[in-house]
Amino acid sequence: MRPHMSWRTMLVDGRDASYGVAGDGPAVVFLHGWGLSHRTYRHGLERIVGHGARVLAPALPGFGGTAPLQSRKFALEGYADWVAAFIREVGVEGPVTLIGHSFGGGVALRTAHDHPELVGQLVLVNSIGGSVWANRGELPVLLADRPIWDWGLHLAAHALSVRSFTRVMPVIAADAVPNFLLHPGTLWKVGRLARDANLATELEELKQRGLPIVIVWGRDDTVLPWACAESLAVALGGPRVVTVPGNHSWLLADPRRFAEVITNVLGVAQDEESQAS
Repeated sequence: MRPHMSWRTMLVDGRDASYGVAGDGPAVVFLHGWGLSHRTYRHGLERIVGHGARVLAPALPGFGGTAPLQSRKFALEGYADWVAAFIREVGVEGPVTLIGHSFGGGVALRTAHDHPELVGQLVLVNSIGGSVWANRGELPVLLADRPIWDWGLHLAAHALSVRSFTRVMPVIAADAVPNFLLHPGTLWKVGRLARDANLATELEELKQRGLPIVIVWGRDDTVLPWACAESLAVALGGPRVVTVPGNHSWLLADPRRFAEVITNVLGVAQDEESQAS
């Protein structure tokens, strides 16, 4: 019988926070994507728990019942500080494997950079962070220069694809609609934050530190195309890259494959650690 996530609340920095937790074993902290919440990914996360990990999945500030960041803290740095406070508050001992999808990947990158003592391994799933949106001839088009309408066009096309509409849309709608109704301004601001994020300095420092990093990417992603993955990999100095079938939300459409990929990543990291010791 597959384990189930337990949904809880607590205070982080004195403000309400929602999160899911299940399992025993090595700690895995998962950060969700834009407009979604911790509950959106529960089927894949529960499968990871079934493979022997302890999974903690917070709803990032402004989503899923977690209080928004204060205005003065609204930046990737503020989100990273919040994640660090969450990890400490929930009582995890030792560095965690930090996994981030889409916008959550950018938050994970900044958390690993700003709070290195908390992160032992980083997994980036179709994540923001790479500076390039597309390659046109010899000239790269930067992600920050991508028109807002183009983001919307590809998000709509992705949502209306047959696979996404039948498998992913009901799951997304259950979380995205309440998020929009409760905090519409937060969704807009986080979208701009994701589009304009410049993590070149952080990526260079993470490369110099040698932090174990794995990039996992759905090959058919048009929201964050393959050029984004390539620029991310180059900036990080050539980390391990795993490609899978599917688009930006492949891990929601195929939670079994997501769990298998993450379990393999965790297994490789544990084997390397054992060999090193």
